[in-house]
Amino acid sequence: MGIKAALPKYEIYFYNTVLCLAMVWAASWISEVSSSNANRKTFKSSVKPGWYYFGRKMDTADFEWMMWFSTFREHILFALSGHVLFAKICSMLAPQHRSLVYMVYGLLAVWTSMGWTYVTLILSHCILLYSISLVKLRWLCFVTGLATLATFKCEPFVSWQADFVQGDFELRHVLFYGGCGFTIMRCISFALENCERKEGNYNILELLKYNFYLPFFYFGPIMTFDKFYVQANNPNLARKEREMWNISVQGLIHLAAILVVDILFHFMYILTIPSDVKLLKHVSDWAVVGLAYTNLVYDWVKAAVMFGVINTVSRLDHLDPPKPPKCITMLYVFAETHFDRGINDWLCKYVYDYLGGKHNNVLEELVATLCTFGVTILWLGPCQVVLIWAFFNCFGLNFELWTAKFFSMEPFASFEMAMSEAMSRRIRAIFNTFNFWTIVLYNILALNSLDFAKLVAKRLLLRGFPITTIIVMFVTYCLIQVIKERERRQALIDDPDPIPPLMQNKLPP
Repeated sequence: MGIKAALPKYEIYFYNTVLCLAMVWAASWISEVSSSNANRKTFKSSVKPGWYYFGRKMDTADFEWMMWFSTFREHILFALSGHVLFAKICSMLAPQHRSLVYMVYGLLAVWTSMGWTYVTLILSHCILLYSISLVKLRWLCFVTGLATLATFKCEPFVSWQADFVQGDFELRHVLFYGGCGFTIMRCISFALENCERKEGNYNILELLKYNFYLPFFYFGPIMTFDKFYVQANNPNLARKEREMWNISVQGLIHLAAILVVDILFHFMYILTIPSDVKLLKHVSDWAVVGLAYTNLVYDWVKAAVMFGVINTVSRLDHLDPPKPPKCITMLYVFAETHFDRGINDWLCKYVYDYLGGKHNNVLEELVATLCTFGVTILWLGPCQVVLIWAFFNCFGLNFELWTAKFFSMEPFASFEMAMSEAMSRRIRAIFNTFNFWTIVLYNILALNSLDFAKLVAKRLLLRGFPITTIIVMFVTYCLIQVIKERERRQALIDDPDPIPPLMQNKLPP
């Protein structure tokens, strides 16, 4: 079946109607649970006073979101505004030295926020991995880089390195691990790209320019060195047509998303409720399923907005940063599942695609996925939840390949060729429906907790069977068809069908 397989319009309208009604129904259940339990004792630590003039409380369970857009909003805005100002002045006066100015400003900002000892620690890691890269042995760069990354995940190395940070402010822990972790990943990228360079070596100054670019330093996203090097050293700073307009529109979209999330947190406590297992046992199946789905959608929105703000600044610097992650609403295969496109691009370039080749061989794919998730586990920090999450996602990625190969054999291939494209699309959507919920359940592990994931699975498959299971799967089937329709339309835009010869003869000269 091709991606351009179409369904009747009335069928697509029906799927959209069912999906919208289901979303409103689930949201009403979550809103009711939130309103009736706003004063619950277990909510006191995370549900704080919000819009006092409306008498609404606010869900503040996500420290990362509150840090960015409430607690330390002014500090982050001040640092990024200073970067934009100095970058603009430099681009007008000395565009050939703009990457150097980015580095100096970033270095001073890190020094001011974390102290000179922290800068010394970062520089020591940069010098170490730069020295290893001069040997030009790919495996040695990887082993050294991952070993260095491991020192931030286990004792006593973590405590020893944490003592390099001066001061005792609230963001100390976050900035320490963010800056160090992303530094190691950037240094590995630099080292591997240096290994690929046939003549000579990159200068260590290029590594420092790459690492101390402030918008990416603490929170990412990761941009591989080869892309950053070309773009940051490009003397041509001419804008594309309507580029500034597009950047402005993206900025307004991010602002609107922040306001929508702020409103959402006042009416639906989607982050606090999943942590109260006793309450979850008494809420409806629709509320539990809705909470699982909205938690994943929220995490995508958070990643898209936070990376989007940083990406807007980097686009003003004439860079082309990693795109936002693909929305969970648009995912039904494991191969496209990720919440950080920068890390995903890094893993694909240096591990997954490097080892997996064209991803047709079962054994090569297994080795590639095991190595990819091994690096991911080390990046996230080994623990029970991360290990379980990695195992199931690794299995899901391989199982997709096994299933695709199995159904490409006879007699299944002949069966599909004999049926219409529309019917083939419907049957594939049924299988994608079950795949969608495995993706949801596996990723709830990482975003919430093992207990919440177990409870959702029991409600969906055991306690809610057969009524809740059938209804939820049917609604999900409608969602899959809506996604496929969007993909079909995009495919027609990217690769329009050729005009038949008879039609060409009828066209006016």
